[in-house]
Amino acid sequence: MKKLNYILLLTLILFFVVLASYAQETKNNLSLTLGYYNNNNQIQYLLVKAKSKINGKFQLIPDITMHFYITAESPANALGKAITNKKGEAYILMPSSAKQAWNSSAKQSFVVVSEASKQFDAATGSTDITKAKIKIDTASDRRITATLVELKDSIWVPVKGVEMKIGIKRMAAILNVNETPTYTTDSLGMVSAEFKRDSLPGYAKGNLILIAKIEENDLYGNLTAETIVPWGITVSYVSEYDKRTLFARRGRSPIWLEFIAYSIVVAVWGILIYLFGQIRKLKRLGV
Repeated sequence: MKKLNYILLLTLILFFVVLASYAQETKNNLSLTLGYYNNNNQIQYLLVKAKSKINGKFQLIPDITMHFYITAESPANALGKAITNKKGEAYILMPSSAKQAWNSSAKQSFVVVSEASKQFDAATGSTDITKAKIKIDTASDRRITATLVELKDSIWVPVKGVEMKIGIKRMAAILNVNETPTYTTDSLGMVSAEFKRDSLPGYAKGNLILIAKIEENDLYGNLTAETIVPWGITVSYVSEYDKRTLFARRGRSPIWLEFIAYSIVVAVWGILIYLFGQIRKLKRLGV
């Protein structure tokens, strides 16, 4: 009986050891979302977002090394590598070494592969795009026209039925040019918008940057086109340094503020001096 109990105890210990070892070796699945970006028909880059479902919630995963490829995963097609940041994002600019592969076809495939780590196995993401670009133009009546074309049989042809945004580039955001947030290209691949942002401050010479943008399109990825127009208001910066203002440096505050402050100081010290004088008189009188 004791021998049987001993065997059962060893079996249970072995079971829990194996279970703990299996739990330690189990890794979370890593999900990669790869996107293609073409900014103003000049800068092209790939951006991957890494996330994983941990404790029932999707979390962004930093510090994962990513390898990028064009056409297929192969050392000959390597574009480079990058490491995800705190937002779980990593990007790489399209290198000149990819020119031949890029020019070989109107349609391209991109692949990203993550390196395995203690928490995650290697994962793969991909995206397929058709070469396209946006042309943006303006008219004297402040009407903006943007045209989407794609490369087909070595010819740029217009694309119908694609949603596009037209706005004004403001810092890290885009301000709509009117009350319409998005437009859809017609049979000529065109959209047209009227500029209704009057009295909008521009840059040094009143210039504004207009932008036409396509976001996360299944065929074309993310495209933008920009142009500069003098439709803003010229704002001249006037320095208030060394002038009497409420928040100026010491000695340059408003006169009325200094008068109030010094009057309070004089009044307080005057009362204190008067009280000390009265106390001295009382001591002399022996009170």
